[in-house]
Amino acid sequence: MTFSFANDEIKEYTFATISTVIHLAALVHRMDKISEELYHEINVDKTVHFAAMAKASGVKQFIFMSSVKVYGEESETAYDEKSPCQPKDPYGQSKLDAENVLLSLADETFKVSIIRTPVVYGEGVKANILRLIELTDRFSFLPFGGIENKRSMVYVGNLSHLIAEIIKQEQEGIFLASDDLPLSTSGLIKKISAALDKSLLLFPFLPLQIGLKLLKPLLYQRLYGNLCLDNTATKEKLQLHNPFSTDEGIRRMVQWYREKKK
Repeated sequence: MTFSFANDEIKEYTFATISTVIHLAALVHRMDKISEELYHEINVDKTVHFAAMAKASGVKQFIFMSSVKVYGEESETAYDEKSPCQPKDPYGQSKLDAENVLLSLADETFKVSIIRTPVVYGEGVKANILRLIELTDRFSFLPFGGIENKRSMVYVGNLSHLIAEIIKQEQEGIFLASDDLPLSTSGLIKKISAALDKSLLLFPFLPLQIGLKLLKPLLYQRLYGNLCLDNTATKEKLQLHNPFSTDEGIRRMVQWYREKKK
């Protein structure tokens, strides 16, 4: 049985033999305008209804994929599991609202696990990371030099390992997903270039930075701003070690990209 959270009403679903639900469906953050009501309908109302159905059907654990957007925007200090949440847009607010209601459903028979993620990269990546790969592959010169920001990311293999450990250990609560070290935008592009086995010159271009800051502030934040996670508590709680380094994750992502081009 399949249905769309955006287009269908969730009237019934068979959870027979299912003990764990991993909930990834969401109306994701986008730069174009989406109404606050639509975010709430899909990311909160339908999500909570689905979780309540799962609980009533005997599901033991509900894992909800949330976002660092619950904290707000970029920050000079790293967010951790207990940092105050002050979302700045309807997407982040909808994720936080869903978290709060889902956690209220938890009891001895129904564990709720919340995973807050930064940008997820790897095989199948889309949006800005894919565009960076395409730009790096196409050009030998790019105006993204000297960007010394710090941004946490998580390779999809490390995120999958985190999910697997939460299920295996039957853990509940709030968890942060992240690779071991943050990257700058310039550093990320250099690693992509190395994985492509391509020489690339990065140079700073102040007019681009000023133009993006004025005309595309959200894109400017993602390219030049800081957003780091400190998931020490998550690692200690789960005795977690990321199985993939960032270099390995980027290499695998670029390998997927090359296969996709063929």
